[in-house]
Amino acid sequence: MTKVAIQGYRGCFHEQAAREFYSARGEEISIVECPTFEGLFKAVASGEAQAAVMAIENTISGGLIPNFELLRSNPYKIKGEVYIPIHQNLMALPGQDIHNIKEVRTHYMAINQTRQFFERNCPWITMVESEDTAKSAIDIAAEGLRGVGAVASELAAEQNGLEILARSIETYKQNFTRFLILDDAITVPRREINKASLCFTLPHKPGSLAQVLTILSFYDMNLTRIQSLPIPGQEWQYFFYADIKFATYGRYRQALRAVRPLMEGLNILGEYKSSM
Repeated sequence: MTKVAIQGYRGCFHEQAAREFYSARGEEISIVECPTFEGLFKAVASGEAQAAVMAIENTISGGLIPNFELLRSNPYKIKGEVYIPIHQNLMALPGQDIHNIKEVRTHYMAINQTRQFFERNCPWITMVESEDTAKSAIDIAAEGLRGVGAVASELAAEQNGLEILARSIETYKQNFTRFLILDDAITVPRREINKASLCFTLPHKPGSLAQVLTILSFYDMNLTRIQSLPIPGQEWQYFFYADIKFATYGRYRQALRAVRPLMEGLNILGEYKSSM
């Protein structure tokens, strides 16, 4: 059984992503809860966990910028990805309906994602910011809090014996989060690799990025994401983080050989199978 570190508490979307990925591989896992994203890497480095699952971007809120730096500065490679639809649910102890709920606790991002539902359907409910969506559900169950609800995943309701009073209350239904799998025990067969995540730096001169992108296009590389972040201590110099998809691994390696002379540094963060 693989011990997988997640950011958050049991029942959170990180656990949902971990279970979906590993169940597809026919593997059982146990969850190691970490309060921060930095804690994921500490758990793996210390041996407390053997793998980690980390959110990297969301279709509404965009990229989790600090996590790109964590990928660059740690040795663990990306071995897979999974996209999870983010459905927020209102839940409470059984035997209540929505009119019994006076207060709802959840993470600030979930408040923003569901505010419209509460304003339109139950304006008497007070929204209270909490540390974590799943932790809110855990606390309600552990403390037997009646009249208090949580907004969290369906998994959190199942694990804590809570009743869902309203499902999928998020304002934007097409809300997905992409999670990365960091597991050195996984070897992705070369024939299955069709996506790579790269981090590179370029000379500070006109056209340097355009040259790289032109070459990648020539080799039929599909750039699905690019993100720039400043290099600390180097004025106007940047790390570029790029995700590229491709039809054949050989063509991808040709593209890398062609662009490498134009780069000052290149770090392959992972080569893996795209989940989309």
